Amino acid sequence: MPVIRSYHAHVYYDADSFEQARELCEGAVAKFGIPMGRMHQKPVGPHPDWSCQLTVATCLIGEVIGWLTLNRKGLNVFVHPDTGDDLRDHRDRAIWLGEDRPLKLDQFYR
Repeated sequence: MPVIRSYHAHVYYDADSFEQARELCEGAVAKFGIPMGRMHQKPVGPHPDWSCQLTVATCLIGEVIGWLTLNRKGLNVFVHPDTGDDLRDHRDRAIWLGEDRPLKLDQFYR
């Protein structure tokens, strides 16, 4: 049975919603004390859009998802566990807030 080490919440945005996404991510950091990654201005890894990663402890995931749900203001957020099995974590164990987006999973088949 896999063990969930943490969760990643990827906030998706574009040039027009960049500042909104930054405010959302920084708000999550301020409220929950969670780490925030870079505000990417290009698709990175399997993500089809610009994104910023929030790393969420398992004990906080319910609160963080609830807060993101209420505060995302139309932004799409992709949440997945980190078990070390990247393909299954991204493909089979995803939680979407908003519209789901097609991930580029081919890198996990190598």
